[in-house]
Amino acid sequence: MDIRRITKTAISIAAGFLILAACSSKTPEIPTVTGLELTIEELAEFDGKDGARAYIAVDGVVYDVTDVREWAGGSHWGKFTAGLDLTTEIKTLSPHGVSKLSGVPVVGKIVDK
Repeated sequence: MDIRRITKTAISIAAGFLILAACSSKTPEIPTVTGLELTIEELAEFDGKDGARAYIAVDGVVYDVTDVREWAGGSHWGKFTAGLDLTTEIKTLSPHGVSKLSGVPVVGKIVDK
């Protein structure tokens, strides 16, 4: 096989995958770590500082906001801090409520121990 034929084949395969992905009506899955159970005290360790992951809890669900640009360093615009249960704050103070959490990975739940 010559390089042009290999290149054309590779481009055709890649284009096929892109077309399939674009035509898919399925919503992408949100990554979930199953079985992670944290107490409120344990959640505090995930404040996004010093290399720690940034987790927040809303309605007992723990979300990983580490890779969300607006949560850089574990702080959301200086108003909210990771490592906390922010149910009240998100539902009453946030202009968008819980709607922005729909694309954020769920990593577990809050438990009483």
